[in-house]
Amino acid sequence: MNIEYLGNKDLLNEQKTAFLAASAIPLDMVLKCYDWAAGKHDGCVVSGFSSKLEKDVLHFLLKAECPIILVLARKMYKVLPEELKKPLEQGRLLIISTSNSPRQSKQTAFERNKYVCELADSIFFVGVTPQSSLQPLYDKYIEKNIRIN
Repeated sequence: MNIEYLGNKDLLNEQKTAFLAASAIPLDMVLKCYDWAAGKHDGCVVSGFSSKLEKDVLHFLLKAECPIILVLARKMYKVLPEELKKPLEQGRLLIISTSNSPRQSKQTAFERNKYVCELADSIFFVGVTPQSSLQPLYDKYIEKNIRIN
């Protein structure tokens, strides 16, 4: 795995909570995730922020000025998305690229999610079902799992 960093590497020393969501989530759980994301957090939140819900959660975390570790399943950005510029300048963002691939694939996304799980101290798995690509990671890292009530 080829790892590339952009931003505040000191965030790696913070308490890290991973947020990993399946692509199909019940509406009541979506609202709970939004509430969680808009709240206070100890340490930082780490995710690939690639599913629809993960992207929404990223938006709330950015507004709440939460420290964030964004892990890409592709090569590093050539042009940084506008919403990430200010957090990067403020030192509350670290972007990690885990692949040289120009685009995210199922394989690079799985490897990225595994990296996120290994990096995190605790993990919110949302919407995981036996058919979900997250199920093997949920099973492997169940001792780190935290529920959103």
